[in-house]
Amino acid sequence: MIRYALQCDRDHGFEAWFGTSADYDDQAKGGLVECPVCGSRAVSKQIMAPAVAGTRKTAVGPDPAKMQGMMMQMAREVRSHVEQNFDYVGDAFAREARDIHEGRSEKREIYGEATPAEVRKLKEDGVPCAPLPPAPPDPAKLN
Repeated sequence: MIRYALQCDRDHGFEAWFGTSADYDDQAKGGLVECPVCGSRAVSKQIMAPAVAGTRKTAVGPDPAKMQGMMMQMAREVRSHVEQNFDYVGDAFAREARDIHEGRSEKREIYGEATPAEVRKLKEDGVPCAPLPPAPPDPAKLN
């Protein structure tokens, strides 16, 4: 796994992990790497210092617990927005997404379920789709 520091054309910095450097190149060329802040697909790698064994960290990074809480809140908000504003089509998602893309159904925002094979075929055919974040646990029900 390779961790890259990335930046979009709107100067939002973020990190992402890829299996190989070729994976990043392929995904970036295919428009699959996008900024988690603004959704821009104009993303580039930034200069990173390699981690060297025996060095001491001097910079203080963000609090991991705080970052996790923020990410869980964002996932809840994205999921809530989709559920409130998109049409749920259940396991007919792949068929309906293709019909909308090809003009056989009215254009509208949808969500539903699809198998990994269906998602792969949609992407191969240029039909835009993305996974919906899983529903994070209710913070009131956590330990």
